[in-house]
Amino acid sequence: MRKQIIATVVGALILFIWQFLSWAMLGVHQSEFKYTANQDQILEVLNQNLSEEGTYFIPGVPPGTSYEDETAMMEAAAGKPWATVSYHKSMNTSMGMNMVRAFLIDLVAIWLLVWILMKFGSLTVMSAVQTSLAFGIMAYLTIPYLNSIWFEGNSLGYIVDAIVQWGLIGLWSGWWLTRK
Repeated sequence: MRKQIIATVVGALILFIWQFLSWAMLGVHQSEFKYTANQDQILEVLNQNLSEEGTYFIPGVPPGTSYEDETAMMEAAAGKPWATVSYHKSMNTSMGMNMVRAFLIDLVAIWLLVWILMKFGSLTVMSAVQTSLAFGIMAYLTIPYLNSIWFEGNSLGYIVDAIVQWGLIGLWSGWWLTRK
């Protein structure tokens, strides 16, 4: 049990530190967000026209729209501009609780990986790295990559994260869990 706890905590720290480096220091995700000099005017228009916080797909269809009307509205929008907008009335720059929640999620993710690795009859460093990379690539393919297909976005930073962070975690876990 001690071995599993240490593997989990250190693995979660590796994951958490890589996420910080990836997003805050290395610019891995920089290409996902664009800047516009018109941001103040855009935010003012959004603030005047959106009553609720949330993520909007524009143009969208009102709730309760029939399938036929929805199809007609989407056909009419073909070839015209569209956007996804995540709107919040107030920017919260306090990151304390977000960091706590992120680390707790990292702990759960690594615990699940370590739990699976410990089920192997004869775990090797290589099988730990391969399994860890499989975790990362599955997570990438089913969320960020799939979203980039449907919403025509850039997911390059996420595949870099999947390979680097899960590769490092696999190396750590494989080394630690195969020690006698």
